[in-house]
Amino acid sequence: MINVGIIGFGTVGTGTVRILLGNREILKERLGFEINLKRIADLNIERDRGISLPTGILSTDVDALLNDPHIDIVVELIGGIRPAKDLILKAISNRKHVVTANKALLATAGNEIFTAAIQSGVEIGFEASVAGGIPIIKVIREGLVANRIKAVYGIINGTSNYILTKMTEENVEFSEALKEAQDLGYAEADPTLDIEGIDSAHKLALLASLSYGIPISYEDIYREGISQTSPQDIRFASDLGYKVKLLAIAKESDNEIELRVHPTMLPKEYLISKVDGSFNAIYIDGDATGPTLYYGRGAGDMPTGSAVVSDIVDIARNIRTNAMGRVPVITRTLRNVSIKKMDEVISMYYFRFSALDRPGVLSKISGILGNYNISIASVIQKGRSVGEAVPLVVLTHEAKEKDVRQAIREIDLLPVVMDKTIFMRVEGK
Repeated sequence: MINVGIIGFGTVGTGTVRILLGNREILKERLGFEINLKRIADLNIERDRGISLPTGILSTDVDALLNDPHIDIVVELIGGIRPAKDLILKAISNRKHVVTANKALLATAGNEIFTAAIQSGVEIGFEASVAGGIPIIKVIREGLVANRIKAVYGIINGTSNYILTKMTEENVEFSEALKEAQDLGYAEADPTLDIEGIDSAHKLALLASLSYGIPISYEDIYREGISQTSPQDIRFASDLGYKVKLLAIAKESDNEIELRVHPTMLPKEYLISKVDGSFNAIYIDGDATGPTLYYGRGAGDMPTGSAVVSDIVDIARNIRTNAMGRVPVITRTLRNVSIKKMDEVISMYYFRFSALDRPGVLSKISGILGNYNISIASVIQKGRSVGEAVPLVVLTHEAKEKDVRQAIREIDLLPVVMDKTIFMRVEGK
């Protein structure tokens, strides 16, 4: 029997407990031994979670759980940085294995936590920290272990994906789509972590570390959110054959790693472009496998609880077979590679200029773009209003971010340009 203690009995904790109790016999059949839920610690032990618990396992005493010599695996599901970090480090110092869904903590303090786990000879399971029910951590660490990963593209925040889907399908403003997401429970009252790309960046830091064997580099990730994305730009993207997604991107080129999160235009025909609503998807391009895509629910009590239980099972198997460290928590030897500065990133770009409808305007703009080695792939100008500002949309070939920003600064100073230029990065074709 392997004994488990859970800290945090909220949404994910409830899903985890429901699976451990409801599928107890199935797990026993598959494992050949029992996983026993021995203790649950939570600040609120009065709220009804709709689960019938064995007598005496729920309490507010987290220290009793951490110090219980019979508990083999501690599951941290309270979220946040403190006290979660202290609780995990105490569990590790007590030589207990740890499972967590806490991507914010691992993205910001993961290097310290993983080092402590290695020194204590215990395992850290964190499948539930990225993409909920999609087993993407196992895919990278085990399924794709034979590959050099060329690129990772992730739609890994369901709230933002729901909002962008709503804006695309119903042509509504960001604020209206956000309110509906909040009303449905997809977005928090304070949605900043989701809509500003912070949650996606936390997850990307973990995916990139596993994919490229680098230290967790959250602070080096370039980040933009979707709060400034407009239905107008989504419509123009559609006219050009693209959809707009909040994409987390990791790429390796010239012994440098790109790490960035931002709204991105993707060709409509790409499978990942068809991932709508609150669903997640991760596209991984390996040198041996080629492109692969992983799709499913990225949040929720049961999908995330499933990922938590999968980690519990993996660690339990290793305990039973004395195979600790069979799959390293992180790459045994971390690579010393640079994170590419955003100014040096090369991409295709979408521009929307607000320009006066006068002869020669396009030539002025294209001339400045040409001076910065930016070539035009296509142009859209809808509507005519002589002497007034109209949207002028340009899609470029590949250009360097630094050149793009310099060109836009110069273009925005032209007397024929009436508002700040909007731009978005484009991936594919």
